[in-house]
Amino acid sequence: MKTITVAQLRQNPTDMFAEVEAGETYTVTRHNRAIAQVVPRPHSVQLLPPKRRGGSRLADLPRHELRTAATIEELLADERDR
Repeated sequence: MKTITVAQLRQNPTDMFAEVEAGETYTVTRHNRAIAQVVPRPHSVQLLPPKRRGGSRLADLPRHELRTAATIEELLADERDR
């Protein structure tokens, strides 16, 4: 088990989390007192569903019809009418 201070954890949490992911356990200390323990999660626990594979589904969305106006006043008037 390794020990890390709150200040060290704030400065660079990435290294600690990489080691926790690899199976290491950390004790977090503040003023030389243990306040928390960071342990790897069991592989049987799944907090989030796995990410979906594949491309985006933007092609399934209806195409937006672009409109133009001759002047900004005409465009604003058109928006107010909606």
